[in-house]
Amino acid sequence: MDSKYTAVVKQDGDWWVGWIEEVPGVNCQERSKEELLESLRIALAEAIELNRQEARQAAGGQFIEETIAG
Repeated sequence: MDSKYTAVVKQDGDWWVGWIEEVPGVNCQERSKEELLESLRIALAEAIELNRQEARQAAGGQFIEETIAG
């Protein structure tokens, strides 16, 4: 599944700030828009991996994974 996410970005003085709409807590600020988008990509990947690990731990030893398309 090739998921797509939406970055909301704006310039605030000398800084660019942004958030990923679909994932609470994924936000960044950088000096340029390009740096901001890269930081958001990295933060999003880290958040997804952390959520994945937490879900697997919560499920315990035996579970199955199912792909869900939205």
